[in-house]
Amino acid sequence: MSKVTVFGAGSWGTALATVLAENGHDTLLWSHREDQAQEIQQQHTNEKYLPGTVLPQNLCATSDVASAVEHAEVIVMAVPTKGIRETCQKIMKTLNRQIIFVHVSKGIEPDSLIRISEIMKEELAEEVVKDIVVLSGPSHAEEVVKKHPTTVASSCENLESAVVVQDLFMNHYFRVYTNEDVVGVELGGALKNVIALAAGVSDGIGFGDNAKAALITRGLAEISRLGIKMGANPMTFMGLAGMGDLIVTCTSVHSRNWRAGNLLGKGLKLEEVLEQMGMVVEGVRTTKAAHQLADKYEVSMPIVQALYAVLFEDQSAKEMVEKLMLRMKKSEMDGQY
Repeated sequence: MSKVTVFGAGSWGTALATVLAENGHDTLLWSHREDQAQEIQQQHTNEKYLPGTVLPQNLCATSDVASAVEHAEVIVMAVPTKGIRETCQKIMKTLNRQIIFVHVSKGIEPDSLIRISEIMKEELAEEVVKDIVVLSGPSHAEEVVKKHPTTVASSCENLESAVVVQDLFMNHYFRVYTNEDVVGVELGGALKNVIALAAGVSDGIGFGDNAKAALITRGLAEISRLGIKMGANPMTFMGLAGMGDLIVTCTSVHSRNWRAGNLLGKGLKLEEVLEQMGMVVEGVRTTKAAHQLADKYEVSMPIVQALYAVLFEDQSAKEMVEKLMLRMKKSEMDGQY
């Protein structure tokens, strides 16, 4: 039995804490809200994020950072990308030993254009970090807590730590593979949210399966082009953190990014969409970062560019689709790999 603290009591953090608790680990879930921590601790529910779900009796919760850090042999970071730096800074105030960190968030920081593991390395002192492991793949929290079969990848340059995390989470409904390509796993998990937004826009406009299939396929080509330029293994994008996560996020009503894109396609403005969602939509922030990365690495990413224009330049979604369709003719394989 291991002692694990999960930082972040949203839907995914709660679902992963549930897996850990059901696997027999001494699991503590940290929330920045005292009322939410008390609800999880006393009522064994998290109604805002996982309505109707009864959480394990042995899953504990707290809003006290010092207690959460003191408890942990392993820390799982499940906060939104924009909260990674602040949460790491809070942890550093009380952490005085070396442990494994696991991050399960999917995003890229705009402007700095660095991945989440790189943000964590900037904020966490080397002497407290044994390794940073990325856990990513096609996985909706709503299905995990129902024990529907789910498969993800545990990624770390140090395979030994990837295996430690594999062993922590793996059970009869939650299967974990290892992968040493951290760059590819992080980029696949982050960039699929951008394509999922675009898929939602397409559905919101009223287009059909043909359009969505094209977006998923050509979106994967864009992700692969950028990822390879940044040093990722091409095969990662054919796996769980690439194609797998892309498919589930572009096609499921559980996907926040798809739902947000769907509302955009129906004509709502970005501010209205975010207000109606009431939750973090990682793809919006990542679209800005992806647009900047495409410029930096001189990679053609027309879907990303079109979505950026819709989100941040007030362009019509329908017009952007027409521009995508009427681009210069080319071979499917041009610059794909």
